[in-house]
Amino acid sequence: MKKTTLYLVHAAVIAALYVVLTLLANMLGLANYAVQVRFSEAMTILPVFTPAAIPGLFIGCLLSNTLTGCMPMDIVFGSLATLAGAVGTYFIGKKKLPVWVATLPPIVANVIVVPPVLRYVYMLDGSIPYFMLTVGAGEVISCGILGMILYQALRPRAVSLFSLQPGDK
Repeated sequence: MKKTTLYLVHAAVIAALYVVLTLLANMLGLANYAVQVRFSEAMTILPVFTPAAIPGLFIGCLLSNTLTGCMPMDIVFGSLATLAGAVGTYFIGKKKLPVWVATLPPIVANVIVVPPVLRYVYMLDGSIPYFMLTVGAGEVISCGILGMILYQALRPRAVSLFSLQPGDK
């Protein structure tokens, strides 16, 4: 398969999985509001393995936020936070730092972007620092803990799954 076709397939599969996992979390009441534990956010570790995860995560988040009925400003800014986090994870993954460091960009991006959206778009009661704490807790669970579990599960199969060269992450 051509490299560009494989890249598009990887991005599309990642986007689709992101949507499905977000819809599952939404059905359980975990995808929105002050504390968000989106299972799909575990996938923010994927840019360590493939750059195709960057557009895949962005499009998946955009679609998920739309399908779960988020406000337009949340759709835009939440998706941009996911994009920024994915780009940061990709570049940290290239630096050969400990892999847990690669979980930080999506956590930080969401802690910065989501609280003002919750306060000023959804008009939820609470302060920005409070929402930073609650969103941060959910992101640490989703990106940090679940993301590291996903990384450990995929790492042995990364060469075949993501067409990496032996020795790459």
